[in-house]
Amino acid sequence: MQPRNMSMSGVVDLAAVKAAQEAKAKAEQTRAEAARQGGVGAVSPADLVIDVDEAGFERDVLQRSAEVPVVIDFWAEWCQPCKQLSPVLERLAVEYNGRFLLAKIDVDANQMLMQQFGIQGIPAVFAVVAGQALPLFQGAAGEEQIRGTLDQLVQVAEQRFGLTGLVVDPDAEPGAPTGPAVVPAGPHDALLEAAVQALDAGDFGGAVQAYKNVLSDDPANSEAKLGLAQAELLQRVQGMDPQAVRKNAAEKPADAEAQIAAADLDLVGGHVEDAFGRLIETVQRTAGDDRDAVRRRLLELFEVVGTDDPRVVGARRALARALF
Repeated sequence: MQPRNMSMSGVVDLAAVKAAQEAKAKAEQTRAEAARQGGVGAVSPADLVIDVDEAGFERDVLQRSAEVPVVIDFWAEWCQPCKQLSPVLERLAVEYNGRFLLAKIDVDANQMLMQQFGIQGIPAVFAVVAGQALPLFQGAAGEEQIRGTLDQLVQVAEQRFGLTGLVVDPDAEPGAPTGPAVVPAGPHDALLEAAVQALDAGDFGGAVQAYKNVLSDDPANSEAKLGLAQAELLQRVQGMDPQAVRKNAAEKPADAEAQIAAADLDLVGGHVEDAFGRLIETVQRTAGDDRDAVRRRLLELFEVVGTDDPRVVGARRALARALF
């Protein structure tokens, strides 16, 4: 869990996709339980920045991350870059108005947490979303760069985990006991949860059908679209002999079916550019129905990766050049 760059994008890790879906379901269960217990309220702007120690980490970070992304600022009194970065994060926490919670951890007083996060130097900034830790950046960073990272974070938290943040009331008393805002259950929550459970059980066909049931009523449901594309990919590669598939693709560079199967394996293995490049080259080598089949599979893989991913954007341009 070492700090990496500022990007929230990565390779397609289908195990991570499954973990994210499970974390989303758990976050929804936590919010629903809190709502049933009457934990509804608003926080004051002062409550958007909190000091956290080892004793309160589970309560203040892990549990809160089921309702709002928690950004962690690891700092120390002697750290000069921290003194420049921390005020910026604190100001942005208030400006983002509840879209994330800023947790400040003094590494000198909380060495165990520093070790658990694998921090080699400070300042270091992480996020925890629905119990999942995400390294954001280490060292000093400009405000524009920080804003870009936070924008990506809140977008991922909302789209993948359904976390819409805290309700902020300027008139609320700082430190007043609060709970998450009531989040009404969506009309398809049961079907989406059934799809996640099917994936967890390795029932990819069941997951496909559950996502299709959602889309039959709500064709624009982004969570179901993404889930369907991922479930269909897992279903296709299930039972494949990777060695035989790759041998067949190497021997038949113009065979649409062989290249499509190999591209699926590429993507499951996290080789995104290889999968896209393979199919774009096959588009150039084929014609008619074969070419159209390759193009359609490539568009399906775009959905798996995410249409806003830079690799998808570049591959779309390459596909357009190959077609026209």
